[in-house]
Amino acid sequence: MRISAGEHRGRRLQSPKGTKTRPTSDLLRQALFNVLGARIQGARVLDLFAGTGAIGLEALSRGAASVTFVEADRRAVASLQANLAALKLTERARVVVADVLPALTRLQAAGETFDCIFLDPPYASDLATRCIETLADGRLLSDNGALVTQAFHKTALPERIGVLRRAWRRRYGESSLTLYTKEAECG
Repeated sequence: MRISAGEHRGRRLQSPKGTKTRPTSDLLRQALFNVLGARIQGARVLDLFAGTGAIGLEALSRGAASVTFVEADRRAVASLQANLAALKLTERARVVVADVLPALTRLQAAGETFDCIFLDPPYASDLATRCIETLADGRLLSDNGALVTQAFHKTALPERIGVLRRAWRRRYGESSLTLYTKEAECG
């Protein structure tokens, strides 16, 4: 697995052995960043279920100001921290070792906001829906922010929930990417 564009293009990323971590494919990462375009420049990014950090590292390589990575698996966190060190990106990153839902609650309570939130939970769970429900009030998303969810293609995600509106969805093999934008009011 490699960084596909930006300052660190072509750099290899370390990944833990085994099947517990499912890295986002190059095709999905490129599709995701094509949709976000220039929005990533200078963005504050939140990478949920970060795994090895491929999405957040790609964002940093493409000009994001900072990334907060949230990951509970210690082996994935070790790979993520090794990747940050190898790319000399530790100063622009924060690693939160925790389960995502409690981490979201703590980030909201601290009044943090992000321009881009990436959500890539395990496919065999209801965590995509639960996280979107938690994010639906929009407190963690800046006014022009974007939430991008990677999920199993058959996962039913809401079209509108709270202040979030689905703006785009595409299927890539067994996966789908869904882009939500924040609206002042969803009715």
